[in-house]
Amino acid sequence: QVRLVESGGGSVQAGGSLRLSCAASGYTHSSNYMGWFRQRPGKEREGVAAIYTGGGNTYYADSVKGRFTISQDNAKKSVYLLMNSLKPEDTAMYYCAAGAPFWSRWYEIYEYNYWGQGTQVTVSS
Repeated sequence: QVRLVESGGGSVQAGGSLRLSCAASGYTHSSNYMGWFRQRPGKEREGVAAIYTGGGNTYYADSVKGRFTISQDNAKKSVYLLMNSLKPEDTAMYYCAAGAPFWSRWYEIYEYNYWGQGTQVTVSS
């Protein structure tokens, strides 16, 4: 079983930055990808970024490329999402997830077995 706990959400003005953290505990060896997803008001949950924990390869949604950076600290079993140049449309509940997707399906929700409880990010204009 894997437990994921997110932190770091909050309210920020447009153009600002936030850093989300996700701490994993339990048996994580079967999950070689960690991903960040978000669910905006009235929208379906969508993939934002993912990292292959074995080699550090990273993947991003087009909407966040160049603004968000996913990183990991394997020793701490933690994954981070640094969000710069935030926009009001980034307002969402952000979730951390662990799974073993094929790399081209990194953004697919069904590829992830474990989910955190979410952390709210609100960006005001």
